[in-house]
Amino acid sequence: MIATATQNLPEREWYSLPIAEAAQRLKSNLETGLTSTEVDRRQTQFGPNELVGKPGKSAWMRFLLQFNQPLLYILLAAGVVTAFLQEWVDSAVIFGVTLLNAIIGFVQESKAEDAIAALAESVNTEATVIREGQTTRISSNQVVAGDLVLLAAGDKVPADLRLVEASNLTLDESGLTGESVPVEKDPQPLALETALADRTNMAYAGSLVASGQGQGLVVAIASETETGRISQMMEQSIDTETPITRKINKFSQKLLYVILGVAALVFVVGLSRTGSWVDVFTTTVAFAVAAIPEGLPAIVTITLAIGVSRLARRNAIMRKLAAVETLGSTTVICSDKTGTLTENQMTVQGIYAGNQRYSVTGTGYDPEGEILLDDRPIDLANAPVLEDCLRAGLLCNDSHLQEQDGQYAIVGDPTEGALVVVAQKAGLTRQNVEREMPRLSVIPFDSQFQYMATLHQTHTGNTVYVKGSMESILKRCDRKANAQGQLEPLDRPQIEHRAEAVAKQGLRILAFAKKIVPVGQQSLDRSDLDRGLVLLGLQGMIDPPRSAAISAIRACQSAGIQVKMITGDHPLTATAIARRMKLSKGDEVRSFTGQELSRMNEQELAQAAESGVVFARVAPEQKLRLVKALQSQGEIVAMTGDGVNDAPALKQADLGIAMGITGTEVAKEAASTILTDDNFASIEAAVEEGRTVYQNLIKAIGFTLPTNGGEGLIVFVGVLSGTVLPILPLQVLWVNMVSSITLTAPLAFEPKSKNVMQLPPRNPNEPLLTPRLVRRILIISLFNLIAVFGTFLWARQTTGNVALARTMAVDTLISAEAFYLLSISQFIPSVFAKLRYRSRRIAYAPAIGIIAIVILQTLFSQWSVMNQLFQTVPVSVTQEAIGIGASLPVIVIVLLLERFDPLR
Repeated sequence: MIATATQNLPEREWYSLPIAEAAQRLKSNLETGLTSTEVDRRQTQFGPNELVGKPGKSAWMRFLLQFNQPLLYILLAAGVVTAFLQEWVDSAVIFGVTLLNAIIGFVQESKAEDAIAALAESVNTEATVIREGQTTRISSNQVVAGDLVLLAAGDKVPADLRLVEASNLTLDESGLTGESVPVEKDPQPLALETALADRTNMAYAGSLVASGQGQGLVVAIASETETGRISQMMEQSIDTETPITRKINKFSQKLLYVILGVAALVFVVGLSRTGSWVDVFTTTVAFAVAAIPEGLPAIVTITLAIGVSRLARRNAIMRKLAAVETLGSTTVICSDKTGTLTENQMTVQGIYAGNQRYSVTGTGYDPEGEILLDDRPIDLANAPVLEDCLRAGLLCNDSHLQEQDGQYAIVGDPTEGALVVVAQKAGLTRQNVEREMPRLSVIPFDSQFQYMATLHQTHTGNTVYVKGSMESILKRCDRKANAQGQLEPLDRPQIEHRAEAVAKQGLRILAFAKKIVPVGQQSLDRSDLDRGLVLLGLQGMIDPPRSAAISAIRACQSAGIQVKMITGDHPLTATAIARRMKLSKGDEVRSFTGQELSRMNEQELAQAAESGVVFARVAPEQKLRLVKALQSQGEIVAMTGDGVNDAPALKQADLGIAMGITGTEVAKEAASTILTDDNFASIEAAVEEGRTVYQNLIKAIGFTLPTNGGEGLIVFVGVLSGTVLPILPLQVLWVNMVSSITLTAPLAFEPKSKNVMQLPPRNPNEPLLTPRLVRRILIISLFNLIAVFGTFLWARQTTGNVALARTMAVDTLISAEAFYLLSISQFIPSVFAKLRYRSRRIAYAPAIGIIAIVILQTLFSQWSVMNQLFQTVPVSVTQEAIGIGASLPVIVIVLLLERFDPLR
C-alpha cells in the first residue's frame, strides 16, 4: 500500500528486497516500530485493516428480480388473461404459483452476497505490535502499513508481512496456497520470479502460526493483502447462469413470440370469417390460454426442489435451486487437492530401516493399521532398528494425538503427528516410551540446520535422537544400523538412491539418527551433533488420497467427466497423488505450474486447461483464469474446494462445490453446493441425481407441451373450419392448471434409470427441445388433435348437444394424458421388476396421479357445481368409454417412438 503510494517498487514484490531496504521504503524502524503520530496519519490516509464488500441489492430488489424471467412472463400473461376473463379463482391460482416460485428462488439465493462478510470475519483477530519501542496488543483492524508485528505459535497473521526475524517459524498457509504442511519461514530475500507458495520470507493475512516465533513489517492491509485480492476477485466474478436456466429462458422467449404470432393469425382469420371482433377476440384468448403452458414453471420448480431434497439425503446441500441440473451437465470437475481429494492428514506410508523396506497400512490420524514386511505384519522384538527408528520419531517430537468422539486429531505439527501415529500402529505410545526414556534436553528445529534433537535418560547411557532432512542428517552420520542392530559403515549413495525412489512417489522424507552419550550429560549442544551419529532409517509420508475419492473419480470418468487437480501444493506431490488416483488414462500425467501458466496468453492457457490434468503451485487468480479458460471452450465446469484461495473460482464456476466440515465460511458462501461429509465421492451421487433431475425435466416438458400443442391445434383448426370451439377457455385452464400438474408432478419423482451414469455428458450447447423431442411433441399433439376433435365432432353430430360434446372432448384429452403418462413413466416397468426381483421398489407416483385425476375428472363432469362453473354436463359410462377408447392408441404411438426414435 505504501509502496504504491510513495515508491517505485512494483506491487507485492517486497519479498525480493533486503530487510533494511524494505524498512526504509516503509519508513519504519526495525527496533522501535512506528510512532503514534505516524500510526494516526496512516490510519487516516489508508483506513482500517478491514475487508469491505460492495453494497448488495436490497431484499425487496432481490425479491422483485425473481420475476425477471421469461418463463414467469408466460405465467403472468396467463394470470392477466384469466383476470381479464373475470375468472378470479383461476387467476389467483396462477398468480399464487408465480409468487411461490419467486419466494423459493429468493430464499435459496438470499445469502449469495455473504461471502465478502465471511471473508472479513475470517481474518478478524488481534495482533501484537511494537510501537515507539513498546509491545502492545491491538485489534487487527488497527494495524497499519509499516507496523512491526510479533508472531508466536497459535497467532493468526493480521496482514501481509515482510518477515525480518524468524526463529523456527512455520506457518499453516493451506487456506491460501493449498500447501498441505506448515511452511518453514526464512527472512532472506528471494528472486523476483518466486511463486506465491514459495515466498518463505512473507507471512500472509489469515495464515496461522504453527510453531516458532517471528517479526515482520506490514506491507499490505485490507484489500491490498492477498486475501483482500481474493475478495475483489469474488466481487468481479459474476454469478453464472446454469444450463437449464439459459435453455428455458431461450425456449420461453421463442414460445412467447410463437404464441403472439399465431394468436394474431387466429384473430385475422377469425375476423375475416365472422366479422364479429368480440367473438373472434374470445376465440383468440382461448388459443392463447390453450398454448401457454401455465403449469410448466411450477413443474420445473417442483422437479428441481425434489432434486434438492434427494441431494440433501446424499450429503449435498444446494444453495441455488437451478444449480441442481448443472450437476447432470458437468463436463469437467476441477478439484482442489488438500482436504478434497486427500485426507489433509499426513500419513507415514513407507519406512526404510536396517536395510529393510517396510510398508504401512491405514490412512490419516487414525492409529488403526499395521507395519508390514513383505506383506506380513512385523514383530518389533525381531526388528530392533525399526523400533529405534519409530522411537526417534515419537520422542524427538512436540506434537500429540488427541481423540474426541471417535475422531482423531493432531495437536501440533502435522508432520510430527504422522510420526506419532505410525509409532502407535506398532504399539509404541508416547506415555509409555517417555516413562522409559524421559527427556532431559532439546534442540528445537531450526530451518538453518534442518534438524531437531532431544536427549533422553536411559539405564545404560543417555541417548540423543535426531530427526531432520535427509541431507542434514546424512552428513552427520558415519555409520548405520543393520537389520540385527549391528553397526556398519554408511553407504551414502545407496541411501540417497533409496530416498530418491521414495521421493518420486511424492512422499516427504525425514531421516532419523541417534547417538549414545555419557550418563552424566544433562544438556545438548549443536557441537555434540556435528559428527558421530548412527543412521536409524528414513520415513516417507504423504497426505494420502481418499479411498472413496478414487472410486468416485473412476465413476465420473466412466460418465465422460474429466477430473482435473488444481492445487497450490508442490508439483511432484500433486503429480504423485494424481497418478495414484488415476486422473489420466496412462501413467503419464500432464502437469503445469503456476509460473508456466502466468507466461501463457489466453489461447495457450485454454489449450493447457484442456490438455492438463494437474495444475500445481497455482495462485488464486490463476485458478480463476483456468475456470474461465475451460468455460471459454464450452465446458460446464464444477469446481471443488475448501480454502479461502478457492473462493473466486468457486463463484465463477458453473457449479461451485465447497466442503462442509473442513471448508472455510468463505468457500461455503461462494459455492452453490456444499458437501456435508467432505467426501469427493458424494459428487458422484450428486452428478447421478443431477442427471436424473434433467431426464425428469425433459419428460415433464415432453409431457406438458403436447397437451398445450393439442389444445392450440384444436382451437386453430376450429377457427379454420368455422365450427364452434371444441373446448372453452375455462375448460382449457382446467386441463392445464389442474390436470396437467396432477399428471406431470409424478414425473418429478421418477427414480434414476439404470444407465444414467453410463451416458456421456450432454452437449452444453444442446437445445432444450432437441429435434427428437420436437418430433415427439408434434406427433403427440397431432394425435391429441385427432382424438379430441374427432370425439367432439362425433358427439355433437350424434347428440346435438355442444356442452356434452365439449365435456367428452375434455375427458378424451385427459384420458390421452393419463395413457401417455403410463407410457413414459417407470411405473409399469417397476411393477414387472418387482415381480421378478422382490427387493425392487415400485414407482407409485404416476399411479397416484392417475387416481387423483380420475377423481377430479369425475367431479368435473358429474358434479353440478362443476357443471355450472365449467359449462359441462354429466356423461354416461358408455360415453366415457368412447373417450377412453379414442385415447388408447397413444400407448402404441409411444412404444413405436421409443423403438425407432428414442429421446436418449
